Amino acid sequence: MHAGDVDVLVGTQMIAKGHDFRRIGLVAAVNPDTSLFSSDFRAPERLFALLMQAAGRAGRDASATPSDMWVQTWHPAHPLYAALARHDFAAFASQQLQERRSAGLPPYSYLAVLRAEAKTVEAARAFLAAAADTGRTLAEAEAVMIYAPVPLGVARVADVERMQMLVESASRQALQRMLQAWLPLLHALRLERKRPEQRLLRWAVDVDPSAI
Repeated sequence: MHAGDVDVLVGTQMIAKGHDFRRIGLVAAVNPDTSLFSSDFRAPERLFALLMQAAGRAGRDASATPSDMWVQTWHPAHPLYAALARHDFAAFASQQLQERRSAGLPPYSYLAVLRAEAKTVEAARAFLAAAADTGRTLAEAEAVMIYAPVPLGVARVADVERMQMLVESASRQALQRMLQAWLPLLHALRLERKRPEQRLLRWAVDVDPSAI
């Protein structure tokens, strides 16, 4: 790329991460729309940052011709793309905060995720379901919502099944009190599951998760 021997560079989002390529006149993002409607509420935020980074790959050589960025999308009027076209992070952030406020998502609520890994989906789901039943009996859970278990985005890795369960509260203090009371019960719950078909490989609680 630096020597000018390559005309087209194709790759994943790693291309946008810190490389200083010169003489680039066009950057194209192929089908980024999946992040607009992801189950992870932070996906649009990451997409905006990624596309801004990708746009920054072009036009780094002051002597080069004017540069362009093309985005393939079925939703050209989406507020994210409108803000991207103007390089207007403030407008994008304001729109995201409005959405999160109306949906009760961070920073207007507080989250934790209980993750479980097992050799079978049934074992991971059963542990999380039992954990939810136990958690709901706690007095500290009165101000906390415990959701149903769901698979992770990448549900199977190296023959290990992965599931997770979201815990939400409008109060960080209430969430922390509930987790403190819940953790000893989770340790005991894992020890109770001794039969091979029930056995859990590992579990973990992630407070303020970066992805859900």
